[in-house]
Amino acid sequence: MNKQVANLAQAYQLDQLTEVGYLVRPEGHGLRCVACGHRCLIGEGKRGICKVRFVRHGQLRVPWGYVAGLQSDPVEKKPFFHVLPGSDALTFGMLGCDLHCAYCQNWFTSQALRDYDAKGQARPVTPEQLVALAQREGARLVVSSYNEPLITAEWAVAVFQQAQAAGLLCAFVSNGNATEEALDCLQPWIRAYKIDLKGFDDRHYRTLGCPLKNILDGIRMVHARGLWLEIVTLLVPGFNDNERELRELTQFIASISRDIPWHVTAFHSDYKMSTTPDTEVAALLRAAEIGVEAGLRYVYAGNRPGQVGEWENTRCHGCGATLIQRYGYLVRSYRLTADGRCPRCATSIPGLWPRDPSHVRVGGPEAYYTRLPRALVR
Repeated sequence: MNKQVANLAQAYQLDQLTEVGYLVRPEGHGLRCVACGHRCLIGEGKRGICKVRFVRHGQLRVPWGYVAGLQSDPVEKKPFFHVLPGSDALTFGMLGCDLHCAYCQNWFTSQALRDYDAKGQARPVTPEQLVALAQREGARLVVSSYNEPLITAEWAVAVFQQAQAAGLLCAFVSNGNATEEALDCLQPWIRAYKIDLKGFDDRHYRTLGCPLKNILDGIRMVHARGLWLEIVTLLVPGFNDNERELRELTQFIASISRDIPWHVTAFHSDYKMSTTPDTEVAALLRAAEIGVEAGLRYVYAGNRPGQVGEWENTRCHGCGATLIQRYGYLVRSYRLTADGRCPRCATSIPGLWPRDPSHVRVGGPEAYYTRLPRALVR
C-alpha cells in the first residue's frame, strides 16, 4: 500500500508539471496523441501508454518544465562518434517511456508511474536555465535522452529553440518509435538523432513494448529527413545475439545507408535481467565483423574500453587509415581535415565535424577519468 501511495503522490506531482501539448489531434470521443508510434487514443481522465501524457478537461497535457536527469556527458557516451568528437553534451531527461525493456539501464526514471520502485525525481527548470548551464559547462551540444524523449518532445523543442539560438547543436537519443508528426516538429531544431535498434526479431521486440516495424519505419523517416543518424544495438546474451538476427539487422541498416555508424555495445545485468550474464568481448567482436560483412563502413564496439582493438576507432573507408583513435569516451588522436576528409587519400568521411580540428579535445590515458559523465543534479 505504501508503494501505491508513493506512486499516486508522484503522479500528482508530475501532473502539475505539464502544459497543453500540440502533438495531438481530436478523434471520436478522445484525443489521438501522435508523439510516438503507439498513437494512443486517450479518453477524458485517461493516460497514454507512456503514463505521462494524459487528457484533462478535453486537453492533452504533456510533461513540461522539469528534468529528472541532468549531466554533462562526453558526446561519445550518447554514443555519437561522428558528431563533434571530444565535445561535451549537456544531456537532460524527464520521466516515463513508451517501452518497458526488462534490461533498461535508466529504469529508475523511464519506468516512473509504471513500476512502483521507479522513484526518479522531477526538478523544476526553465529552458533558459538549461542553456545557461550548458554554456557554463562548456558544452557544444544539448541532448534529450535518459528516458524516451519522443514522449516529451514539446518540452525538448522549447529547450532546443533556446539552445539553437545560443549556437549549440541539438540532438535526440531515442528508441526510434517515432511518428512523422513528431519528427516534423523536431526537425528544425535538431541536427543528430541516435536510435536504439534493439534486435531484429518482431516477437522479441513486442515483449519490449512495440512491433519491430515501428522502429524500422522510424529509422527510415529520420534518415529521409537528412538528420545525422547513428544506430546502437545493445548485445544481450540470449535475446538478440544470434548471428542470423545480427546479419538481418546489419543488412537492413546497410540498405538504408552504408554510411550510418553502427555501435554494438555490451550489456551488463540490470533491472529485471539481473541474472543474465554480461556480454563477452568475443561476442562484441563477432558482431562487429558481421556488420562489416554486411557492408557497413563505420562499425564500433563499445562499453569495453581498451578491449576491442580497432573497433573503438574511426577509420577511412577509402584507404583504411585510422582517423580518430579512442579509448572509451576519450579521443586519443584526431586526424580529419577541417572539411572532414582523410588527410591521406582525401576521402570525405560523413558526419558533423568541427570546423577547426585544433579545437578537438584529445588526451592520453591519464585523461580518461576527466571524460567521465558529470551529474549536475542528484
